[in-house]
Amino acid sequence: MACLKAVPLRLRAVTTSKKAAETSSKSTQNVFERLPTEILVKILSHLDASALFSISHTTKLFHQLASNNDLWKKLYIAELCNNKKKQNKLVNVQVSTKKIGDYAAGYWKELYLKTVAQRDMKKWKSLLGPISIHTGLPSQTEQVLRNVRVTWELTVTDKAGRESTLELSWSQFSETSLTLCWCGGDCLPNYEQISSLQLHGVRRFALSCPSLKKPSRRSLMANLDMRSLTKSTQVIGQDQLVQLKLLQPGIIIGLWRDQGSVAFIMFTLHFYKLVERSTQGSSDCSHVEPVIQPLFDDIDSEYGLHGYQLHIVLHNTVCKFMSESFSQLFCRRAHISDGFIMLTAISRTNASQHIQLSGSITMPWRCEALEGAVENCCIMSLTLLDEFKQPFICISSPVSAELEKVDVSYDYDGEHYLIQYKDSDIQVKMQLAKMKKRQTVISLIVYVSVCIVNKHFSRGY
Repeated sequence: MACLKAVPLRLRAVTTSKKAAETSSKSTQNVFERLPTEILVKILSHLDASALFSISHTTKLFHQLASNNDLWKKLYIAELCNNKKKQNKLVNVQVSTKKIGDYAAGYWKELYLKTVAQRDMKKWKSLLGPISIHTGLPSQTEQVLRNVRVTWELTVTDKAGRESTLELSWSQFSETSLTLCWCGGDCLPNYEQISSLQLHGVRRFALSCPSLKKPSRRSLMANLDMRSLTKSTQVIGQDQLVQLKLLQPGIIIGLWRDQGSVAFIMFTLHFYKLVERSTQGSSDCSHVEPVIQPLFDDIDSEYGLHGYQLHIVLHNTVCKFMSESFSQLFCRRAHISDGFIMLTAISRTNASQHIQLSGSITMPWRCEALEGAVENCCIMSLTLLDEFKQPFICISSPVSAELEKVDVSYDYDGEHYLIQYKDSDIQVKMQLAKMKKRQTVISLIVYVSVCIVNKHFSRGY
């Protein structure tokens, strides 16, 4: 009996100690809750921006108090106004227009973080580096994206309206593009149930916060309506485990072949203004930059378009197969047909222009504990520069190499493949010949829409 009575006593002692701890915790919390708001705000006024942001994530009370406009206005004036003239001007303007109480809660906190972001962006823009003569792009895009603390999030909405925001699983920088991947797991709905996809660039601010949660700003880069895209999706490759579906240029979904559920979603983004798009937002993943010169040359009537330069990279998520620049591309009037201007970079009949790839075209993928490789699939990153060496059309998208039936060739008697890219503005056709497990590019032609050139010309004048 003594042993039987001891058990409840121990349980009672443990219960008592738990209640005491809870009471102590509540009493500590009640101490702060009982303090007047003015005293709490006075205490918080001794914190810097990092500490103030961190403490705002502890309780609802401190979240509300740490957004106090008085606190953040003082920090804004003290830290972000460089001289007394600027401070006095700001104070006078605010006094003459609005009082502190007229601003919504958190106004000065948002203004502080926005100003910090703009200040840092101005600093890093100057560090993008010189423009490459081959690509027409800043040479330090990758380094600046890392230094600016940019990451990317994918928000998936199903047909019932439920949203899931996924953090990036992995990323891979290439010469002129960036590949982003989000693995499915149990977080994604079935492919048929996806309603929309949203890509956001997320920039972490440079505050030395001790907490795990950093202040950040999200910028919408792409908003895809899956209900319209799924009707025109194209299968560009598959292996034993996954099937790759191209939703639109630059975006593929990997589906498990035995289930049909989503294995991963992959975005490929061209470097052109990628820093700005990731921090300020954009409505599209690809970009067409206006060209400001006439379609036809007034001096030499034989030429329709000339002085253009093409830089093209074939790569996958691991390695690079080809990186080449072609200068002084032109198109004669006779070669303008069906609304497209033809620019020939590699001629099939000129063997001296043919380029051997550094390996066999494949697209490696990895998802959680599984990985594989899809044959005859890779990523094409293309940059077309105008006669002033400015990017005119920029593309980065997964493409497939389809087996092609051609006439007998004495130069290349192996299998022939065709890589094609098409949208309303540009078409790319690349022919490959395979001999002894090595592939050679024997033709590369770019077709540019006459309408897009004329439209940009009309905007320039």
